[in-house]
Amino acid sequence: MLGKSMRGTHRTSVEKQWKGLVAIGVLMAANIAFNNSSLVNMSLSLNQIIRASIPVVTAIVAVVVEHQIPGKGEASGLLVLTGGVMLSVYEGTAAGSPYAIFCCIAGTICNGAMMSFSGRLLSEKLDVLRLAFYTAPVSLGVLLPLFYLQEAERIQQYMVIHGRHVYILVTLSSMLALSYNVVHSLMILHTSAVSTTVIGEAKIIGLLILSYFILGEKKVFTPNLWIGCVLAIGGFCLYSHFKLRAMQCKAAELASRDGANAEGRPLIPAATQLTKLSPRSPGSRV
Repeated sequence: MLGKSMRGTHRTSVEKQWKGLVAIGVLMAANIAFNNSSLVNMSLSLNQIIRASIPVVTAIVAVVVEHQIPGKGEASGLLVLTGGVMLSVYEGTAAGSPYAIFCCIAGTICNGAMMSFSGRLLSEKLDVLRLAFYTAPVSLGVLLPLFYLQEAERIQQYMVIHGRHVYILVTLSSMLALSYNVVHSLMILHTSAVSTTVIGEAKIIGLLILSYFILGEKKVFTPNLWIGCVLAIGGFCLYSHFKLRAMQCKAAELASRDGANAEGRPLIPAATQLTKLSPRSPGSRV
């Protein structure tokens, strides 16, 4: 990104997409800040229940940002999937202060909006690495003042005891965050923002089922969890079916439109071609 061949293109990309890049960077920082703040005064179970609604939130935001309106089948699949995941992650207790609940809801909305804006920019020929390269400084600029106000003193005290380990931890976590963002953006690029959240929800159910068969955590699987897994898998299949069918219909419509345009092109009559090739024509060479 800092090579000579890339430097000349940065200005053009930023000037064209700066509003969306700033929005994604701010929303990403807000998502991190709100979600981490909510976990201080909220159980992890309630946090996961609220954040399980990310696919629905993303679909709602995508209507405004990307102008993508889901069909009835896709919307039904999203609702069933979200309800199933909520039921699966519920552990019997869901405690949290009103402030923590507000922060978690705000973070969920920011997450959905960030994904939808990312989908729009990626659809406008902005590649994944550029997206991460441009939005990272924006997120850093938003989070850095909060760090100095609330976390800097405690980090300094911790670094006195574990100095080298802090640098290693920050470096490794930064590499993981970059890898996650790149893979996440690739998923949005090749599918859509909503489909990426659906795959993320299915991942949670897959991990729960694997923990049952591989790790032997059978005591954790209550009837509610089983019902939630079944609902989530059913919602995932329902959404996938209608999404694939909509993509096939769109592809068929584009193919028929291209065929109609090809048939509607004016053809040069054979007599005209012969006239152009005739040596008697004024423009011909003798």
